[in-house]
Amino acid sequence: MTGIIKRNLLVFFRDRTSIFFSMLAPFIIIGVYVLFLGNVYSSGYGENSKVFMDTWIMAGLLAVTSITTTMGAFGIMVSDRSRHLLKDFYSSPVSRSQLTGGYVISSYIIGIILTLITFVLAEVYIVAGGGEILGIIPLLKTLGLLIITNFCNTAILFFMVSLLSSENAFATASSIVSTLLGFITGIYLPVGNLPEAVQWIIKVFPPAHSVSLFRQVMMEKPLAKAFEGDTAGKLVKVKEELGVVLKFGTYEVPPVVSLLIIIGCGAVFFLLSIYTVSRKKKQ
Repeated sequence: MTGIIKRNLLVFFRDRTSIFFSMLAPFIIIGVYVLFLGNVYSSGYGENSKVFMDTWIMAGLLAVTSITTTMGAFGIMVSDRSRHLLKDFYSSPVSRSQLTGGYVISSYIIGIILTLITFVLAEVYIVAGGGEILGIIPLLKTLGLLIITNFCNTAILFFMVSLLSSENAFATASSIVSTLLGFITGIYLPVGNLPEAVQWIIKVFPPAHSVSLFRQVMMEKPLAKAFEGDTAGKLVKVKEELGVVLKFGTYEVPPVVSLLIIIGCGAVFFLLSIYTVSRKKKQ
């Protein structure tokens, strides 16, 4: 399995095109925010809102990157399958479970590496915009969330990719996922500005809970500074509107529940993926 993991990592990182397209959605989000949405959002929340809005977009960017990069990594598996390279692997001493594990673990590692790089760049962007670097505790929480979020995304994407057999189908699925991510994570339009029915649909998806947790950790200090002395309860409304907290009616989802949803979805989709792959072996 180690050989398969190493091979997949080398194949991915040697292909600059794969890296570029894996990071394309985050690049587009940054461009849209810097060129268009940044000033619009900041002006809507007062003159002291730039720092926490920069942090808001960067927290969302982490959630998006963890999905697009992991999916880009799974492109290796689809490519090997469409070019019938899997038959060569099957004839080797490597078992099917080791081969599958190699694809999954390498995709997880790629997602972690590129998301960590994005996190470092995000911190640089925030500090350059007048913000502060994360403290030790928030930093450790963010890194923990990266690990858990990438686990969930890897499991979900593994299940989805296991159903695809051609590179065209994979490219179409990647385009659809990249397009929807900006809305599911509430980046193109804050969750609170969407119709109630749409909000409920978005809040069902694990990425919404991931980005909510990232924002709660990374935005805690900027929000406290921006709304220091808030007596009108405006901070509560801003958190709900920006998707920092998720609410179903009057019920506010606690962080621990969001964590359980992310971990639970990851476990369920991982088991579904194993079932799907085992069925294909019997065919």
